[in-house]
Amino acid sequence: MNKVRNKVLVPKFLALALVSTLAFGCANNGNKSDQSGSSATVTEKSTELEKVGYSIGFATAESYKESLNDLNLDTFEKGFRDAYDGKKAALTKEQMQEVMTKYEEKKQAEMMEKMKQDAVKNKTAGDKFLAENAKKEGVKTTKSGLQYKVLKPGTGKPVAGNEMVKINYEGKLLDGKVFDSSYDRGEPVVFPVEGMIPGFTEGLKLMKEGSSYELYIPAALAYGETGNTGIDPNSTLIFKVEVLEVNPKMPEQPAQPKQ
Repeated sequence: MNKVRNKVLVPKFLALALVSTLAFGCANNGNKSDQSGSSATVTEKSTELEKVGYSIGFATAESYKESLNDLNLDTFEKGFRDAYDGKKAALTKEQMQEVMTKYEEKKQAEMMEKMKQDAVKNKTAGDKFLAENAKKEGVKTTKSGLQYKVLKPGTGKPVAGNEMVKINYEGKLLDGKVFDSSYDRGEPVVFPVEGMIPGFTEGLKLMKEGSSYELYIPAALAYGETGNTGIDPNSTLIFKVEVLEVNPKMPEQPAQPKQ
């Protein structure tokens, strides 16, 4: 619901190395590399440090496997063990820095290319959906391209741009995947009307207290070519929105203790 944020494109190699070092150190408890990580067996009966090491290692790989999907695990382990045992590196620091820089540049270029391809694919899918959706009964289209359908007309106070609103909402992608939902969290939220993505703000201003709408927001009125967390570039979004209250009474701030 916040305005667009840039995605992180460069893999976090330093963070990966730091956490991996912590995992290896915990698992070995200060011993040298006479233990082989590849042959280690971990069960519920393993020692606490063995389980800690395994847990950190598993979580690290799970977090970074997407950005490091072509990592050579054999040479990774070789380099890790050589450094941990104080052995002479097979490459100079300058050579390591050079190869890492080139690798990061390659991964960033691949990610940018994928974003471009996803943007084209999603725009095509979004345009097709909106063209077909506009013909459906009850669906209206505004000058900006926003589409909406009144599920339940409200009879209360109309929403204005300088107000706060208390709402329930669910946001979905065209494939039906829910990316955000106050229903799932079990409680409505309070938002400033002007603090939303353009299509959501425009849709709110069409509503009244007690109303329920479905909004079909083109990418240009949502997160555009950049996308957002969990939302690919040029994604068309579908929201179900219920306006529960306009300018709701905000909870009082607890009294501050005297200094």
